[in-house]
Amino acid sequence: MNEQKDLQVLEKLTEARTKFLSEISKSIIGQVSVLDHVLIALFCKGHTLLVGVPGLAKTLMIKSIADLLDLKFKRIQFTPDLMPSDITGTEVIDEDHSTGKRGFRFFKGPIFGNIILADEINRTPPKTQAALLEAMQEHNVTASGTTYILEEPFFVLATQNPIEQEGTYPLPEAQLDRFMFHIKIDYPDRAEEIAIVQTTTGQTSEVLKKVISREDLLSYQDLVRRVPVAENVVEYAVDLVASTRPSSTIAPDFIKDWIEWGAGPRASQYLVLGAKAKAVLDGRPTPNIDDIKDLVLPVLRHRILPNFNAEADGLSADDILLKLLEEKK
Repeated sequence: MNEQKDLQVLEKLTEARTKFLSEISKSIIGQVSVLDHVLIALFCKGHTLLVGVPGLAKTLMIKSIADLLDLKFKRIQFTPDLMPSDITGTEVIDEDHSTGKRGFRFFKGPIFGNIILADEINRTPPKTQAALLEAMQEHNVTASGTTYILEEPFFVLATQNPIEQEGTYPLPEAQLDRFMFHIKIDYPDRAEEIAIVQTTTGQTSEVLKKVISREDLLSYQDLVRRVPVAENVVEYAVDLVASTRPSSTIAPDFIKDWIEWGAGPRASQYLVLGAKAKAVLDGRPTPNIDDIKDLVLPVLRHRILPNFNAEADGLSADDILLKLLEEKK
């Protein structure tokens, strides 16, 4: 790290996180861990998938996050009849009134923003999902042979309801892999639910203030990339991910029994990158192994595929990953 300047940015970032959590608590009760993970993904230039049953304020959370960031916010409501051009944009015939000539003009779709809310992404068919996921990967959109670059920062926050619910199109594993985090939102506890009811049934609603500018966000993203990581931390992340692969020589027997296939190298990259962001958010100059462990579930739960044996034993991806963490102590 470029000593003095980077330490100043580090202090500023830690302060920004405190302000962010304080401000967002006006509209979102609890869910601190979820908000921290969203911030980590934002500073790592990663995309996030939020999963939970209807009514857990997934959409409100993302809108509140957008209100706190000085960025262009666009929302796409995914429906069964949504077309790819509804996301990326479309060409229309336009007439030049001065010359009378006609030509095609590209009208940009809602993907041309900084923060994109892809609401209920599993309610739309695979063809339309693919249009969004391609833009997420490439950070550009191609229409009629012309490539349009998406403005940085570019961050997709997608929500989906669990696939057991009717009328959904589950995202394929290869497309899920483009999300840095798969975050599960659970029901609030009793005290939080009482606070939610009291807050949302009153007369006034709080107006959220901007706490992070575009320039600051870009400097935080650059800082995260410059954070040094000890070799043993990288080795731990790589070995942990390799242990999820049934074909690996270091995989425990229960992985070979319960996993169809494990996570790829992208999981190792995101574990290390996420650990860097987590460290700087906590005000530390370098990450440790505990930072890797804290991110195992959101990074890996959508990158491993439990087999029939695991289902027969009533085990989820989370159960298997927690058992793996116990083994790797």
